[in-house]
Amino acid sequence: MSTNLEDQPAADFYDFEAALSEEERKILLRTRTFMRDEVKPLVNENWAAGTFPAELIDKFRASGLVGLPYEGYGEQGAAAGHLLTGMMAMEMARVDASVATFFGVHNGLAMYSIQAGGSQEQRDRWLPGMARMDTIGAFALTEALGGSDVAVGMRTTAEREGDTWVLNGAKRWIGNATFADHVVVWARDVEDDSVKGFVVAKDIKGFTPEKIANKTSLRIVENADVTLTGVRVAETDRLQNIESFRDVAEILRATRSGVAWQALGVMIGAYELALDYATEREQFGRPIAGFQLVQDLLVKSLGNITASWGMLVQLARLQDDGVFKDEHSSLAKAHVTARMREVVAWAREIFGGNGIVLDYDVARFFADAEAIYSFEGTREMNTLIVGKAITGQSAFV
Repeated sequence: MSTNLEDQPAADFYDFEAALSEEERKILLRTRTFMRDEVKPLVNENWAAGTFPAELIDKFRASGLVGLPYEGYGEQGAAAGHLLTGMMAMEMARVDASVATFFGVHNGLAMYSIQAGGSQEQRDRWLPGMARMDTIGAFALTEALGGSDVAVGMRTTAEREGDTWVLNGAKRWIGNATFADHVVVWARDVEDDSVKGFVVAKDIKGFTPEKIANKTSLRIVENADVTLTGVRVAETDRLQNIESFRDVAEILRATRSGVAWQALGVMIGAYELALDYATEREQFGRPIAGFQLVQDLLVKSLGNITASWGMLVQLARLQDDGVFKDEHSSLAKAHVTARMREVVAWAREIFGGNGIVLDYDVARFFADAEAIYSFEGTREMNTLIVGKAITGQSAFV
């Protein structure tokens, strides 16, 4: 490999990291080192307990990794490009998908909603603290009875009373909501039926988050059921540049690519575990890496990783060039997460019985892949978005 970054993933068979500048490589290495040294030691214990390690927030705060996509707010000053931020998401998920999701909700969904949907005054009010992780963000869109159809089936309402909005309804699967300082809540205006966005403070009356228990995937992420009962939000806390669900879709289009990068990271993490295990585990007097069927699984995994990585590098270029479309992120999310499902299953297979024991890590990757496969648009919904783009015919019911 031409790059001399330490600990370069064994899965980077085509040297995709060479596409980064030297400065970007340093940031990627900082991410890799942070995840290895600060995050990995905390993961399995908290995954097993279903708890979020609160000390990670201070660690992230000191890392200089938060807010990099936001010009003038993150440590760099200038906005980081999509290739770097994508590879950072990949590096985080390579160690743990739950921590990558916590970071993606805060640094992606919540902060980007304010960046894209807020006025300049609102950006200046909320983003600096979020970029320092002095305050934590969450994103409340999904509802218990509204997933794929949330664009037309949103039941949470907003009713204006002078300079105040009254929110009523419920949200589900809201990551970070149990401890977030700012929750971006999406609600339907009862007057004009359009979707609007509101930044809701955690201690406001009528806002009640309840942690979802007994999850079998992304157990470190504190997803919550959120109830909003007569929550009164000032007009100054309504995102001023959000006029309809079309604006929300623009936010999801941008963040969906980050989920695809997370899926790539999960693939890489599982593959590297399986590769290391295969070279160390002996059967019949030799490492199982020397058996044809094991090599077949490893090579198929590497093929999925390499093809997905190439797709995402080009996707990042489309984003940076400003020619990025819904169907581009949808194809990436649908394809890469499907390939991820294959790779984590093959990796678990290589571990045999040990593959179901948390101590070996691969079971965590196997379980966490299921959530990533589903959120930010199911494979079926993303398939229909791409299908409409390539045929000109809508197959949505």
